[in-house]
Amino acid sequence: MRIASFCLLLLVCLGTSAQVTKAPAYPLITHDPYFSIWSTTDALTASPTKHWTGVEQSLQGILKVDGQLYRFLGTEEKVYETILPLAEEQAYTCRYTETAPAASWMNNGFDDTQWKTGEAPFSKNRRQAKTVWNSTDLWMRRVFMLKDLNIHQLYLKMQHDDNVEVYINGEPAFSRKGWNSRSELFPLTDAVKAKLVKGENVLAIHVANTAGGAYLDAGLVNEPLRQNQPPVFTAVQRSVELKATQTRYAFACGGVVLSLSFTSPLLLHDLDLLSRPISYISFSVKANDGKTHDVQCYLGASTNLAVNDSWQTVVAEKNDLKGIQMLRAGTKEQPVLQKKGDNLRIDWGHLYVAVPDGFNSTQHISTVGDYLQSFSGQTSAITNTGKQLVLNTVVNLGKTGMQPKEAYLMIGYDDLQSVKYFNTNLKPWWNKSGTAIIGDLFYKARDGYRSIMQQCDSVNNRVYQDALHAGGEAYAKLCVLGYRQAIAAHKLVQSPQGEILFLSKENFSNGSINTVDVTYPSSPLFLAYNPDLLKGMLNGIFYYSESGKWKKPFAAHDLGTYPLANGQTYGEDMPVEECGNMLLLTAAIAKAEGNAKYALQHWATLTTWADYLSREGFDPANQLCTDDFAGHLARNANLSVKAIVGLGGYAMLAEMLGKKEIAATYRTMAKNMALRWMEMADAGDHYALTFDNKNSWSQKYNLVWDKLLGLELFPSSVYQKEVAYYLTKQELFGLPLDSRKTYTKSDWIIWTATLATTQKDFEAFIDPLYKYANETPSRVPISDWHETTNGKQVGFQARSVVGGYFMKVLERLWKP
Repeated sequence: MRIASFCLLLLVCLGTSAQVTKAPAYPLITHDPYFSIWSTTDALTASPTKHWTGVEQSLQGILKVDGQLYRFLGTEEKVYETILPLAEEQAYTCRYTETAPAASWMNNGFDDTQWKTGEAPFSKNRRQAKTVWNSTDLWMRRVFMLKDLNIHQLYLKMQHDDNVEVYINGEPAFSRKGWNSRSELFPLTDAVKAKLVKGENVLAIHVANTAGGAYLDAGLVNEPLRQNQPPVFTAVQRSVELKATQTRYAFACGGVVLSLSFTSPLLLHDLDLLSRPISYISFSVKANDGKTHDVQCYLGASTNLAVNDSWQTVVAEKNDLKGIQMLRAGTKEQPVLQKKGDNLRIDWGHLYVAVPDGFNSTQHISTVGDYLQSFSGQTSAITNTGKQLVLNTVVNLGKTGMQPKEAYLMIGYDDLQSVKYFNTNLKPWWNKSGTAIIGDLFYKARDGYRSIMQQCDSVNNRVYQDALHAGGEAYAKLCVLGYRQAIAAHKLVQSPQGEILFLSKENFSNGSINTVDVTYPSSPLFLAYNPDLLKGMLNGIFYYSESGKWKKPFAAHDLGTYPLANGQTYGEDMPVEECGNMLLLTAAIAKAEGNAKYALQHWATLTTWADYLSREGFDPANQLCTDDFAGHLARNANLSVKAIVGLGGYAMLAEMLGKKEIAATYRTMAKNMALRWMEMADAGDHYALTFDNKNSWSQKYNLVWDKLLGLELFPSSVYQKEVAYYLTKQELFGLPLDSRKTYTKSDWIIWTATLATTQKDFEAFIDPLYKYANETPSRVPISDWHETTNGKQVGFQARSVVGGYFMKVLERLWKP
């Protein structure tokens, strides 16, 4: 078992001081927008593990101690049987009408022969619909036959847009206002279940489209009763600690203590390792009572990690390498890059679970209901095709006393083709040559285990210490929370032109790929630790303009909808916003690298955008900015600041490139604009939200670049006046974004706080934000958009913009 060396390594990786012990959600496996698994409860056994979208992607862990089972990871995955399939699972037709029917329309004996017959789903979106529905109301009747009433827990499975009323055999079964973007399970009562009969039944639904999209698809599901299951106790969780690259837990399992670690080695300085889609699950056990115990450790991974929806058929198989046992699973269909959108999970490529030889382990594939047979040795009947399968691994640790015993598993995902970039499929960075194979990556992951763990420990300590010295303990904890989330909201690939592409996904904001005004707030983390990655976030936007594919005189908003980067899909431009962002980020790269070589490559494009800002940026017309959720705004003072400092950044770049005349022209222009801005936005003790409303205010977070880049366009008195005013506007969970609403953006709060000249004032902004991170009832990968009065998520989650938490770190690193 190589006990001594593993134990020494474990002690090194643990470090000596706790970093983060409370989070809205805990990252377990985090690599990219598709391979991203979280625990959404403080106790690892209190909920199933989930994809960042909230869909269950089950990891389970059980320790067997002297014959007794203790669950330490996840919850038991539920088994579902389809009674009445959705259209996404099996095509069906039903009767429908768009004219209000008689009052008895939902009853079994109702005559619906005059209704139309249509194939589900119903939608106004012609790309989604099998039957187009454009009216306000739809009534649907679906007749189905039942031969067996042996149903334990009945669920309605439905996607609807908008309000629905559901009946089974004429009786009300379910109602809901609102809409959902994918099919969900809704439990139905025993009273509703009792209405089902052998023979003919009717599922009747009325859906009302109140606004926007329209959709209906519905069916029924049974959760059967599990029988003859051995008792499983819940391990007692003693602690949890989150660091930049690791999440660690400690448990008591009878007479044994278990240490468990999830490591995703997202090391920004090493692109090959950063792009390697393999995480480690490491565990150590020892006796806590002075006795010797017989110990086995089970880890199971659901094949739902490789599907978008649980009804999809998967193929799972043993795929051993020399020296490594391995299981793999993927959908039978393999629809590579066939879907795009926000609330989606990958359903192509393959999931892998691997364990090095030497750990006395066994692996097999089972159904969800049979996974506990892993401990019995009854594993000869291996299921390799089906739905909701489980990849099972058991490590026999044998007789365990006071001397710790350790082992680890590797869990990885080969997506084969990662994104489509202007109609060219791109492989992941680790296979940019097209000749690499996933097996070789697992060999590297195994052989480099000790070194990788030590590197992760070094990065953990550096990230925490950099933030601690920059802004204090609460601030450091926020940065640790943001580290993996910010990185894993991107995919690293190489463009056909040989450039780095580090492409973000707008998680739960609209699913866009490589959005400029998402790159902008995300940038401080990457500027601090590897500016090449920020170049990878800008390269695609530069190419879009310079190739002639984007013909407008300002920067594009995005490159498409993830994972298809074929051109902007967002419905409206943000011309001042995106031009300012691109100029500022290019200037920031020059500041980080000490030269303007990157800017020189794109000088003509930067000049076009600077010219646009010189004409349109100072007093912006009615348009959206990065805070588009707040709506259109004319004469936006903070957007004007972005234009001004963006022009100042362009002047800085010109100076660095020896273009003295251009530098002087644009610096004078920006300086004069700043003076005019101070007059037009002045509202006495603060500066206004808009030039024409002095009874308003807003966070002027864009000013931070004037400070960090040393542009000196605005006097420090502007920062000081704004900071003093903001401190009078704080709510329990932070500073509101502006005077229109009480919600906020946490990334912008930290940028605003960085304008403070004293640590006391900085911490006054950070402490309520840290309170939000600790007390929010919204248990999701931390949302950057929350309500300051109650700490609840307003929208967005798992987004890369928490990389913006590192702005204060960046300020410290850039100080002379």
